Amino acid sequence: MVATGRRTPANKGRRLPAELLSSEEVRALLRACSSRAPTGIRNRALIAVLYRGGLRISEALALLTKDVDVAQGTLTVLHGKGDRRRTVGMDPAAFALLERWMDRRRQLRLSGRRPVFCTLRGEPLDSSYVRRLLPRLAARAGVEKRVHPHGLRTHTRPSSRPRGCRST
Repeated sequence: MVATGRRTPANKGRRLPAELLSSEEVRALLRACSSRAPTGIRNRALIAVLYRGGLRISEALALLTKDVDVAQGTLTVLHGKGDRRRTVGMDPAAFALLERWMDRRRQLRLSGRRPVFCTLRGEPLDSSYVRRLLPRLAARAGVEKRVHPHGLRTHTRPSSRPRGCRST
């Protein structure tokens, strides 16, 4: 125990090994989300954006509806690492999950000024929610590996993005 009253993290000084998820394990995570409940539709879209778009959790949670280009199948990240702007493409299947959430957002009458990934009341999602969500979904899906937002990002391959779009 440190004098400031804070606990020392259990993994202080240790790095956990990266456990890459297979495509089938990611599909199992997506299936573990409800396909009818608004939160399940939102969570599926979020996982798709993290996995297929290669966004960092902070970038995904900061997206606004104006950053989503349905016609091009791209997302514009305005404040990426180093505060750089970039455009990221996603494959049609992943983008379809995002479009489904966008449709549900409209049905819920969520303002376009709210983040794309928000609560059902329009409040921004907290990254800690996503960090707790992914292990719960993994347990439900039978995935025994450590699942975390950045682990989904490491799966993104340049060949999976539309030509002309890059991810950094």
